[in-house]
Amino acid sequence: MSRASHRVQLARAYVLHQRPFRDSSLIVEVLARDYGRMTVFARAARGPRSRFAVLQPFRALLLSWSGRGEAPQLTGAENADGPLALPAARLMSAFYLNELLLKLVTRHDPHPQLFDQYEATLAQLCQQLGADASLRQFEARLLEFIGYGLNLAAEADTGHPVRSEAFYHFQPGVHGVVIAEPGSSGAIGGSVLQRLALGDDFDSDSELRQARSLMRAALDHCLEGRPLRTRAVARSLLNYPRRERAS
Repeated sequence: MSRASHRVQLARAYVLHQRPFRDSSLIVEVLARDYGRMTVFARAARGPRSRFAVLQPFRALLLSWSGRGEAPQLTGAENADGPLALPAARLMSAFYLNELLLKLVTRHDPHPQLFDQYEATLAQLCQQLGADASLRQFEARLLEFIGYGLNLAAEADTGHPVRSEAFYHFQPGVHGVVIAEPGSSGAIGGSVLQRLALGDDFDSDSELRQARSLMRAALDHCLEGRPLRTRAVARSLLNYPRRERAS
C-alpha cells in the first residue's frame, strides 16, 4: 500500500522521535517495517489516559493511520510484543540508533531488512555483553541498505581480496579501503574488515576500536557535517566524573 492510500491497519513499527504539537497532540517520527520512515500526527495524544500512551521508543507497536499527506493521522496504537528489558546503561546506544535512522534514512522508502536489523540490535542491547559489536554491525548494515555500503571484501585500488593479515586505510571517496603500513595511524586490520562484512563477532577490544573508527569515518562522510547529538551527550557523560574529581 502506498503513502497515498487512505488507510493502513496494524503496521509493525517503532517510535523514533516525537514532539508536542499545539495543546495535546504529537508529531511522531516512526519506522514502519513495510512503509519505511514516516511522520504521523497523533491527535489528543498527550496525557496518561490517552489511547496513544503506548507511543514510547524501543517498544514494538502496531500502528494504524489514515490520510494522504506527508503526516497522516494516527488512528490506533497498541503493543505488538512485551516491553524490552533495555538496561539504563544501553539507553544512549538505543537513542543513537534512532538518530542514525532519522538522519540517514529517506522518508517513505521501505527497508524491511533494515527494520529487522534494528529490531535485532535492540534485542542484543538487552543482553549483558556485546553492545559495541552490535552497534558496529548495525552501522555497517545501515550503510548497505541506504546505498552507501562499504566495499570490505576487496582493495579499492587493486581489486585484490582483503587479506586478514594485512592493514588498510579507509578512503571516503570510494567507500573502500587501500593497503596501509602496519601500525600507521588509523590502520584497520583485514580481519576486522572481514568480520564486519560477514557480521561476525570481534576477537578483542583492539578490533572493536578499529571497527568503531572505521564506521565513524564512513558515517561522518554520509552525514556531510551534520552532528549527532547522541555522540555529544555520550562524551559529556564520560567526562562528567572527571570534572567531579577535579572540582
